[in-house]
Amino acid sequence: MMQGNWTLAKKRTRLEQRARIVQTIRSFFVGRDFLEVETPHRIPGNAPEAHIDAVQSDDWFLHTSPELCMKRLLAAGYPQLFQLCRCWRAAERGSRHLPEFTMLEWYAAGCDYHTLMEQCESLLATLLPGGNLTYRGQTIDLTPPWERLTVDEAFDRYGSLSLRQALDEDRFDEIISFEIEPRLGIGKPTFLMEYPAELAALARRHPERPHVAERFELYIAGLELANAFSELTDPVEQRGRFVAEEAMRRDTGKPPYPSPEKFLRELEAMPEAAGIALGVDRLVMLITGAETIDEIVAFTPELL
Repeated sequence: MMQGNWTLAKKRTRLEQRARIVQTIRSFFVGRDFLEVETPHRIPGNAPEAHIDAVQSDDWFLHTSPELCMKRLLAAGYPQLFQLCRCWRAAERGSRHLPEFTMLEWYAAGCDYHTLMEQCESLLATLLPGGNLTYRGQTIDLTPPWERLTVDEAFDRYGSLSLRQALDEDRFDEIISFEIEPRLGIGKPTFLMEYPAELAALARRHPERPHVAERFELYIAGLELANAFSELTDPVEQRGRFVAEEAMRRDTGKPPYPSPEKFLRELEAMPEAAGIALGVDRLVMLITGAETIDEIVAFTPELL
């Protein structure tokens, strides 16, 4: 008689919890008139990003995020969209990272990053109606409003360098990762907001403070959970950022990426909007109290 696979069997409780979390997320957005969509996982090219590498599939790529396709739907007139899908990023593996993972993305026309912060607070309140969660011995109070902290304030409060010094010395990621992130979202979730304009990615600049972008990342118990923007809709500025990112990729010896021309052509038609990518696996870790990401997925790469 064949012996059962105990590694898979012992995950049953967490996989059942995961299923209920995903079902609740879906109900949350459907109940707010968001249209659930499915966009292709295999695409001609992703948005060029210096520190994110896509997995090649023949002469195309697996998507690192559904962002570009979902924005093209926004540009075509769909006002509110959400998607739960698999994404792939090369060379990402650790206690909080998998090369294949589940992303929740949602986009809404006519709003900005402040609206997304309120939607994050509402989503967690729906998933955890008790108003708190306990993770690694910490109790996190989910009662809104959550902490809003600018990147500049975070460097002043927790960093060994000022924000400007960190940028000038090319140490921004190092200071964020090792000095600031572990201290965010302790006791209450933190929105780390208003990134410097040179790190805007696909976010628009703040209209009154153009040296910062309308971008935030959400942290709970020191874990980065989501990345959000008021979306940039200027195709000229977006193309310039893509060119700069692609140049950085090639300077580090990475293979060239094709430019997402159809997205850039349609971006001009996209209305004012905001969008967010939230890591479902990490959310499940937080809610179920899992120590590692391996505990809340059925199969890790090593089990295949």
